[in-house]
Amino acid sequence: MTSIRIVGGGRAGKSFEGALAAVGIEVRGVLHRSDAFGDAARDTDAVLLAVPDRLVAQVAAAIEPVATTVVLHCSGSLGLEVLAPHPRRASLHPLVTLPDPVIGTLRLRGHPFFAVAGDQLATDLALKLGGQPIVVPDEQRASYHAAACIAANHLVGLLGQVERVAQSVGLPLEAFLPLARGALDDVAMLGPQRALTGPASRGDGVTIDRHRAVLDRAELPGYDSGVALAERLAECLTERLIDEHLLADAEHIPTS
Repeated sequence: MTSIRIVGGGRAGKSFEGALAAVGIEVRGVLHRSDAFGDAARDTDAVLLAVPDRLVAQVAAAIEPVATTVVLHCSGSLGLEVLAPHPRRASLHPLVTLPDPVIGTLRLRGHPFFAVAGDQLATDLALKLGGQPIVVPDEQRASYHAAACIAANHLVGLLGQVERVAQSVGLPLEAFLPLARGALDDVAMLGPQRALTGPASRGDGVTIDRHRAVLDRAELPGYDSGVALAERLAECLTERLIDEHLLADAEHIPTS
């Protein structure tokens, strides 16, 4: 593959433009909402639809199919059916955030995972960018994308709550970021179950009640959801340790 055309000039489209050009793929223009899409698939190996999910099917339908051109989207939640008019279809979703074109370009070339499906070209693009392709079938896309949103969007929302609660006692968010980074490092090294600390992991309801008594009422739903997630994780760890203990005991039971 040597050429691609991008439909969508937002953060994702511009990030892909910079990253693909940097690895030697000719980007034959970036089309915007005001442009005509009909001929987008002509004279190019591929067309990448970097538009909001709600517009993917509409934009794909507006492009005249070309038998040799792959049309692919970079949506995490959509399958290939939204590209139905086109004989060669694929999807390429990067497991990184693309907050602006400069950072996005760097992250797309920072060896991320790419969820791929459909035509082999999607895998080839992921490898060309230096990434790690993982195959996610259409029927699993919603679950996959939910995990991605929890990992990124929900985490940012959680840190927004940290910022608000910290500000209530005159402290900046920056004071808590090393704590958050340390927790992520622990998860990477140990896994979520063994990385869990804090009152929910210890069954310390008194401390949790003390927190709830001083928090703004608007913060309680988010806090309670976090406690519930931590308690569920702690229960899973307890069950795992019981299973491991029983297994260890069983290994020492005489067989004769």
